[in-house]
Amino acid sequence: MSLLEGKKALVFGVANHRSIAWAISQALADEGAQLVLTYQERMEKDVRNLAAKIPGTEVVPCDVQSDEQLDTTFARTGEIFGGGLDILIHCVAFAPKQELDNPFLQTTREGFHTALDISAYSLVAMARRAAPLMQARGGGNMLALTYMASERVMPKYNVMAVAKAALECSVRYLASELGEHNIRVNAISAGPLNTLAARGVSGLTGFRNLVAQVSPLQRNIEQSEVGDAARFLCSDLARGVTGEIMFVDAGYNIMGAVGEV
Repeated sequence: MSLLEGKKALVFGVANHRSIAWAISQALADEGAQLVLTYQERMEKDVRNLAAKIPGTEVVPCDVQSDEQLDTTFARTGEIFGGGLDILIHCVAFAPKQELDNPFLQTTREGFHTALDISAYSLVAMARRAAPLMQARGGGNMLALTYMASERVMPKYNVMAVAKAALECSVRYLASELGEHNIRVNAISAGPLNTLAARGVSGLTGFRNLVAQVSPLQRNIEQSEVGDAARFLCSDLARGVTGEIMFVDAGYNIMGAVGEV
């Protein structure tokens, strides 16, 4: 039997075929999970085209900054899945471009709020709505996507790094509170990948070159490797794992060596 046969998964963050959220969606579907994908209005066509590649996949619109739309999305997901939910995937992050281009010292109040709201608070808002649906299924798994800039200074990541640190802290608190309901909460810290979101950070090519030079595996990762880690964390194979940040970065995070970007 497949690892996730009969499981119901709601995925936030698919934008196009390069999205890590899409790689995770494919991995979950390969293990038998049924999917609902959310989309932003401007991404609707791409998300619908991708969803059509996985039979039975539904799509729903959602702006994660809107409580009303989150309510509607989770209500609709409950209807599609018969009142339950097993897996929540959070691959949502955004900061205004000027907040990444300018020095961190010049971070604006509005930019800070936007980055933290979309990239970190949205997980809390989703978890609150997902928990009752997971409890109806006897438990579940929540999985977020983060980056090591939460722990170390990465040029031009700026306020997004602060948002990722808040996201990781949220993972731990949610894991602590939801554990009694058999709901596990984890995050994957992926290496730099060529995604739509990553293109907003200048120096991406340099980051990827540095990982290939310094990491123990002497290469970059691929989206599919993050998807494989997600299928593990969302399955019963990881039933004793919660509140953890799993690095999928070819080992780069363990290294003390530095190189030229």
